[in-house]
Amino acid sequence: MEEIRDNLVARIAEAEREGWLGEVEGLRVGLAGAEDELAQITRRTARALIDLPIPEFRREP
Repeated sequence: MEEIRDNLVARIAEAEREGWLGEVEGLRVGLAGAEDELAQITRRTARALIDLPIPEFRREP
């Protein structure tokens, strides 16, 4: 997904250089979707990682 986002950023820069205004707008919509997807992946990953302590066993006296 990061590669797709990076590709979209590069394509937007090219379209702006070439004056392809309609293309720029469409690519920006795609970029927003890719960034949203990356944010969702980040949130899911953050929820999945739970730091649990290692259990300690008590010794009987």
